[in-house]
Amino acid sequence: MASADFDAELIRALREDGRASVRALAAELGQTRAAVASRLRLLLEDRTIRIIGAVDPSFLGQHVIAHVSIRTSGAVQDVAAVLQEMQETVFVSAVAGVHDLVAEVRLGTMSELHAVIESVRSIPQVLDVNTLVYTSVVKGPFVSSYRGQIEIDEIDAALIEQLQADGRATFRALGEVVRLSPSAVATRVQRLRAAHVIQIGAVEARGPAHRRQSMGVGVNLRGDDDVALPLIRSWPGVDFAARTIGRFDAVITFVEPSPGALHEGLERLRSLPSVSHTEAWLHLAVLKEDYARQFPQVPE
Repeated sequence: MASADFDAELIRALREDGRASVRALAAELGQTRAAVASRLRLLLEDRTIRIIGAVDPSFLGQHVIAHVSIRTSGAVQDVAAVLQEMQETVFVSAVAGVHDLVAEVRLGTMSELHAVIESVRSIPQVLDVNTLVYTSVVKGPFVSSYRGQIEIDEIDAALIEQLQADGRATFRALGEVVRLSPSAVATRVQRLRAAHVIQIGAVEARGPAHRRQSMGVGVNLRGDDDVALPLIRSWPGVDFAARTIGRFDAVITFVEPSPGALHEGLERLRSLPSVSHTEAWLHLAVLKEDYARQFPQVPE
């Protein structure tokens, strides 16, 4: 397997399970444990990837997730700086396309979303704002399926805080923080993950300055999205897909090693009979991708 392909497959596996052992990754990829350990170490050391734990939005009471596209006058850096400072944004990127910046915001209510959009519109350099509300995430990291029915205590909260900073921290290291044995920590972490309170996976540096490039696509559909989107989510180059309400029926993110590969993915999408229109934007610089959040206070 070529180095670029090896890295891509390793990163995809780590997106699914950031705590997967080297042995499990080697078996999945058909590589030696030594080769996987070496590549993983290099990817972490040069910051190509970070392994983080992200608390599920529903657990945090963030029931509204939206994609916000912004057109600006002049340079985007001042607007981008404001977006990066907003606690509601988990993702901010400078893009090439109809708009100049895109952001993902997570909030509790539609009223809060309206307030955030009004705040963005009030920034002097902002010309217009277009918002898509996710109705469901079909594929994507850090949005799982938490449905309640679990309570956490102060020790769980402390473990979550540590895993948000380093999703591959050893059970021994975590145990030293919360003063529990590695086996007791393992049981607690497994419980939190099984309940989808926290998802642990890789965050990848993307853009022309990095190994892989990213393209967002807004999609309008002719027919039933229950037919098109399950097919699209199975494609290896698709990193994210969501049903939306707004000017598009769905938003998709492709991550590939080259512009040519992104073009092939876009052409494949356009060729689907159920796709009536697409609008694409290239991510030039991901300015913020931060899923670490505080969570509700737990009982004393």
